[in-house]
Amino acid sequence: MTADRWRRLWADVVDAARGGAVAVDHVCAAAVSVAGVDSGAVAVILDATPRELVCATDRTALELEDLTLTLGEGPCVDATNGAPVLVGDLTVPVCQNRWPVFAPAAVLAGAGAVFALPLRVGGIRLGVLDLYRACAGDLGAEQLTDALVLADTACAMLLDDATRHGADRDDQRPERTGLHHPEVHQATGMITVQLGVTAAVALIRLRAYAYSQDRRIRDVAADVVARRLHLGPAGTPGDRHE
Repeated sequence: MTADRWRRLWADVVDAARGGAVAVDHVCAAAVSVAGVDSGAVAVILDATPRELVCATDRTALELEDLTLTLGEGPCVDATNGAPVLVGDLTVPVCQNRWPVFAPAAVLAGAGAVFALPLRVGGIRLGVLDLYRACAGDLGAEQLTDALVLADTACAMLLDDATRHGADRDDQRPERTGLHHPEVHQATGMITVQLGVTAAVALIRLRAYAYSQDRRIRDVAADVVARRLHLGPAGTPGDRHE
């Protein structure tokens, strides 16, 4: 990475900010531009809680991120383990087999290709930068290199935001990032208490109910928070929709 190339990428970020303070969403917008894709999003992954959307460039990205949250599978989930997941064509059999629910749903939502880049520093996993292309097609070598640099930039900004807000945890996770779907977090906490299970199990229970009812997890969560829905233990007839 030459100094000139870095200056060019940073100029793209500044341009996206349009004279305002640079934020993660501007880095995401710049990544969409340099990668030649159609939309993008940044999500953070916190311990024992749902992935949380930080920003999305358009409605398609919002829809695809919502699918990932609801279904719990896809390139954007796998990338959180630490390696980029680059999918140039979601319709090929290997993708349909690897993500049997997400892949066809994502295609229907308008994604032909997905490029998920982890936001990671050493052993700290912060989240993922997700890039979506409407048509199938791989990233070029320079496009991928630039996108990876901007993913590192987004990661640094998230860490800096955590530090500026006084986070004193060793892992410096961006706990104070604004929540796009707070009801999912609230519902997970309520189910944890109601069923006496861990937050991870509560999220699985919430996700399973949403999938079985062909609903989005945020809508099911809103019912739980409003006490219109009470989930019983998995495999029991304890679910009540009031």
